[in-house]
Formats: sequence, structure tokens, C-alpha cells
Amino acid sequence: MMNVKNPATQPQFATLYGVLVSLKPFIEIIMKKLFSIICLLSFTWSVNAQAVDTKVSKKDKSTAVKYLAANNSASASTENLAFEETQFDFGKIPQGKPVTHIFEFTNTGTQPFALENVQASCGCTTPVWNKDTVYAGQSSQIKVGYNAANTGPFEKSITIYWNGGQSKQITIKGEVWETPLTSAPLNNSLITLKNEQ
Repeated sequence: MMNVKNPATQPQFATLYGVLVSLKPFIEIIMKKLFSIICLLSFTWSVNAQAVDTKVSKKDKSTAVKYLAANNSASASTENLAFEETQFDFGKIPQGKPVTHIFEFTNTGTQPFALENVQASCGCTTPVWNKDTVYAGQSSQIKVGYNAANTGPFEKSITIYWNGGQSKQITIKGEVWETPLTSAPLNNSLITLKNEQ
């Protein structure tokens, strides 16, 4: 049988053993951090392994395009709010003259719905809509008013919400020109013509 001696009692190992004993708390901390890093890396690897690979090889590109086209057409077919027009241009309008436009829409789906909200992008645009149910095949309208108080070009968006999360935007645009502060100047030629008669 082999006789094993305690390294701490051997003179040649005494300093080495003392160094190792004094480093024990640091080694424990390093081991804990190393263990934490290994756990974090394995967790990250498992999450990445579950993620869908979005890179498409050239060979599978046509299949991916067909898949996306099928999904986009499927989601587009679920939209049941169809507008006759989604943008209206007022053209040039005089300052201080509010204008309105009516956007017509139809329920092209099979299920009835009601507009939940119609929200303008600013306070100068005011939408008015019917809150009644629009049944399949029926039409309704949204009246959008614009307060032409400020001069210059404008483009405002109006967002329509329906069916608990579906939304669509319509826009109005135009240009407001500055009207003169006073009435038109007196036309002396017209006065002369009236006096001659």
C-alpha cells in the first residue's frame, strides 16, 4: 500500500499549497462566473435554434415567393372595407373657407361591421361617420372636413379602425391660397360706363 502524505506538511509544496488555499475564494468566483456564462450561452443557442431561418437559398427562392404571395393574398382577402377612392385633392382653395369631401366605402366581406373610430392626423381635419352596422354588400360614407385657416400646401391623413384591429388610411390634400384682407379695389372704368348710360 502506498503512503500518501499531506502536501501541506511537505516543505517543497508548502508555499504552493498556501498559494492555492489563498486563491480558493477567487477560483470559486471564477468558476461561478464561468458556469453562468456557459448557462447563458447554452440558453442563447437554444433560443437561436428555435428561431426560423429567414435566409432563403437561390433554389428555394421561388418557393418562398409563392408562399409570400399566397399569404399576402389571403390576408388581403380578409379586408372587407373597400373605398371608391382613398385620396382626394381639393386643388386650390381660398383661405378661411372650410371644405368637405365624402369618401364612400362598401363592406365587401361576408360579416357585418361598424367603424370603431375615424381619427384625423391633426385638429384642422374633422371626420364625421355613421356608427351604425354596415352589413355585407352595403355602403356607407365618411365626411371629411378641412379648416383652410393656414395658407400653403397641405396633406392630411385619416385613419379608419374597424373589426377590432383592422385599419386603413385615406388622405386629403390641396393648397390654400391667401385671400386679400380688403375688398377688391374700386373699378373706375365700370363707374364711367354706368354713368354714360
